[in-house]
Amino acid sequence: MSDSTRPFVYRNGRIRRLAMNGLKQILRKARRAVIRRGVMAQDADDLVQEAFLRVEAFGRREGAPVTEGRVVVAAVNLSIDAARRRRAAPFIDLDDAPLIADETPAPDEILRARSKLRHAAKGLERLPERTRRLLLARRIEGLSYAQIAEKEGMSVAAVEKHVARATVELTKWMDQW
Repeated sequence: MSDSTRPFVYRNGRIRRLAMNGLKQILRKARRAVIRRGVMAQDADDLVQEAFLRVEAFGRREGAPVTEGRVVVAAVNLSIDAARRRRAAPFIDLDDAPLIADETPAPDEILRARSKLRHAAKGLERLPERTRRLLLARRIEGLSYAQIAEKEGMSVAAVEKHVARATVELTKWMDQW
């Protein structure tokens, strides 16, 4: 067996390495094994690296070769352990958590949005009662034109006309803001 096809062999605490493509093949197989177990691709690389480091450290201690089987089994076992930890304690330690930007709007954006909403409410108040009711039934309640027409005792065309007119008026009103 040539050095390029043999697994890592430890002698006197030193590693005689296979060719790099052999190592890459072992890591690819371990990665595929943990992905088949449901580990996300971005987490698979970390698990495989940790598994390899553990197998390699064990090999140095015990004089055992690093083989594909040991790396795959270690990676799968690490994925099982990680899943078990997530089930037992679904909340993560804040020290280990990645920093997440606060996505809430800035205070000035909140004030601007509230002001815009008040302006829209004033525009709705300016609409005739029936037109406002038809527009809200369509836009807020999500009713179809036919449903509104039946409910209001109107034709579908008349409902469409009221809603279109109200939409145009509100758009013009909001453009003034």
